[in-house]
Amino acid sequence: MGVDVSMTVDVAPAEDLSVLTGLTEITRFAGVGTAVSDTSYSQSELLEILDIEDPKIRSVFLNSAIDRRFLTLPPESPGGARLSEPQGDLLDKHKKLAVDMGCRALEECLKSAGATLSDLRHLCCVTSTGFLTPGLSALIIREMGIDPHCSRSDIVGMGCNAGLNALNVVSGWSAAHPGELGVVLCSEACSAAYALDGTMRTAVVNSLFGDGSAALAVISGDGRVEGPRVLKFASYIITDAVDAMRYDWDRDQDRFSFFLDPQIPYVVGAHAEIVADRLLAGTGLRRSDISHWLVHSGGKKVVDAVVINLGLSRHDVRHTTGVLRDYGNLSSGSFLFSYERLAEEGVTRPGDYGVLMTMGPGSTIEMALIQW
Repeated sequence: MGVDVSMTVDVAPAEDLSVLTGLTEITRFAGVGTAVSDTSYSQSELLEILDIEDPKIRSVFLNSAIDRRFLTLPPESPGGARLSEPQGDLLDKHKKLAVDMGCRALEECLKSAGATLSDLRHLCCVTSTGFLTPGLSALIIREMGIDPHCSRSDIVGMGCNAGLNALNVVSGWSAAHPGELGVVLCSEACSAAYALDGTMRTAVVNSLFGDGSAALAVISGDGRVEGPRVLKFASYIITDAVDAMRYDWDRDQDRFSFFLDPQIPYVVGAHAEIVADRLLAGTGLRRSDISHWLVHSGGKKVVDAVVINLGLSRHDVRHTTGVLRDYGNLSSGSFLFSYERLAEEGVTRPGDYGVLMTMGPGSTIEMALIQW
């Protein structure tokens, strides 16, 4: 049973949820947990460790609105330099980090939900920083001793937007399995997607991303759960900018390499209104009715563009910018780090509406409407 994400029915703001979503069971957030890799570095420390002297590249690092990031750097060479690792070593790094961080985030998530591993019925794993077969879900089920009957899904290669794509999938699963616990787990070992070649292309990537994993537990049909309920999704692919963010093979380096077009913040910003309007269409809600905005920490310019185009305040994106400052861009799990901070802040009230927004390759914008 899937969620009809295009449904737009004219109703009073989300009072009759079954009318709004077309579902008799409404998925709620039950708990959240996060984890990072072992070592963090400030931007200035990274410039010294990586021996970066180019003033333009140094400026990219130091003007990123990022203070620290968790990273697993290449080992030092005999001469003390950090050199690019071959693709095989990076795949090994991805597997090790993604499983380790994923297991720890899942444990914290279940603890937050008041649940145990034996309660888990569906695990959906998201990653874009390496390729695994069998997928991350199978490896984590084996590593943690989860019931092998647990159903699972893996979303690979969708990029920074993929956490909301996964939530859409698991929300549909949850509605079809009321009372059973599902988890969205985003585990991104961004250290396994780095190249050290001295070019501005890779410098932009190297200045931005960090390692992190985040897990969100969801359940429907359980009146004891007090987390926000998922009302609706909206998606948009900017097909004219399909190559603006991509992770592809670099023949010169004989490895994968990530590319970010310098214009992508403005492209995303210019299309944000289209998706927000579609998300709220038919709900009776206006943007001013949204109390909480949890936007992907894609980078300073991306966040600024979204703020301007959606008419948001700096307070609206305080958790987005806080996560960016403390962790950098954590790819698909960034918005869940922000949600965790909002939950800990304790400012939400029953009836409040929130919008989750992620952006990534495609170029793609995903949004979800939730209500406490």
